Amino acid sequence: MPSPFPGVDPYLETAELWPEVHSRLIVAIADQLSEQLNEQYWVAIEKRTYLETDLDPDESLLVGLPDVAILAQATATEPATAVATAEPTTVLLPMVETVQERYLEIREVATGAVITAIEILSPKNKRSGEGRQAYERKRNQVLLSLTHLVEVDLLRGGRSLPMQGAGASDYRILVSRSPDRPRAQLYGFDLRQPIPQVWVPLSPREPELPLELQPILNQVYRRGRYHLAIDYSQPLRPPLAPADADWAEALLRQQGAQAQN
Repeated sequence: MPSPFPGVDPYLETAELWPEVHSRLIVAIADQLSEQLNEQYWVAIEKRTYLETDLDPDESLLVGLPDVAILAQATATEPATAVATAEPTTVLLPMVETVQERYLEIREVATGAVITAIEILSPKNKRSGEGRQAYERKRNQVLLSLTHLVEVDLLRGGRSLPMQGAGASDYRILVSRSPDRPRAQLYGFDLRQPIPQVWVPLSPREPELPLELQPILNQVYRRGRYHLAIDYSQPLRPPLAPADADWAEALLRQQGAQAQN
């Protein structure tokens, strides 16, 4: 069963589903690009690993521990054996977690050089913490190199990555060709729009490859059977703007009515 949304399904952005969606997208994009590349190139699935301590109780791995009892020293008027105590309370401690994020590299077979890096952003890349810092370090290294960058942001939440001149949009795809820097192409699109086709740059004199993310995401949705995992009656987080919420509600009603007929 297909997603009811014409573009990005915002219900895939939940913390429960997105890690799996991210992994499936990485593999599906690698497969599509590999079918188009000549034998001078190959697509590698790489991973970035870091430790993160998340202090946000809503998004952290936390453990509850009781307070240590508070002991008061005996005073001159108290019996020597008297000890004042306080009842312990439960506190939450942030847990350090090991995070692995996968991304793609198109490499030249003859030299092993990384020609193009393709990133699908995760929620940790878009909020404060080591996840964002680790990604920004990697991003800056790529931008200072001869490697092209394709950065796909299919998440409404969080803070967008640094760039100047970007307009407001729900989702973004950035294509940064190394000879054109600091200029880059930004494809901004909203909830009601399909994901636009973009072009993946390769070495000079090589034709660029079309990357059609909408059919890839549709395929991921069908193969993951996300229509069975998603409860479309639940509120979204982050919430939609009022006009988009009304549009989505009407769309889901229409899709539900069609499914019953």
